Amino acid sequence: MIIKQALFAGSSQHTDQKPKTVHPEFAFIGRSNVGKSSLINCLCAKKGLAHTSATPGKTQLVNHFLINDAWYLVDLPGYGYARMGKKGREKLQAMIDGYIRGSQELVLLFVLLDARHDLQQIDRDFITRLGQEGIPFALIYTKCDKMGKQALQTQVARNAASLLETWEELPPTFCSSAETGAGRDEILTYIENILNNL
Repeated sequence: MIIKQALFAGSSQHTDQKPKTVHPEFAFIGRSNVGKSSLINCLCAKKGLAHTSATPGKTQLVNHFLINDAWYLVDLPGYGYARMGKKGREKLQAMIDGYIRGSQELVLLFVLLDARHDLQQIDRDFITRLGQEGIPFALIYTKCDKMGKQALQTQVARNAASLLETWEELPPTFCSSAETGAGRDEILTYIENILNNL
């Protein structure tokens, strides 16, 4: 897929505040500071489209970006941001849950994981809940340029084995780097194939 146009289409707290023009939606989520905004900018080849920050918890609204006037890339707040107060965390969680459960246009949720680390319990819990609720999702490992090829393969295999302790099969999985562009074409091709079959 070639992205010719990527435009900010609006922010919302509730699904009834989403952009009125209906298109298929592909949403991105992960723990705070996993590199979500950087990956979105990389996918769209548009630096600064999604705001990046060294401070976790920057995204606090559901942000829609209209891609090629045909589908929405949706930037969701990160989950598990410990430094936010309890009320703030509960508000963000309610916003995330409201979108995931309430958006009729959501086609697929990409869950981002830092390739350098083992799955954390919060990731496992989130992924398990998606499975229980029948939310289609795929995994994207970020920051894959930060480790050697063998170390990356070992880490991804370890996480896969961990998931297979409770899952019968793994979801589609991609390795990416916002710095080098690795994985970009594979992710966009995957989205394109889904759109072609809707």
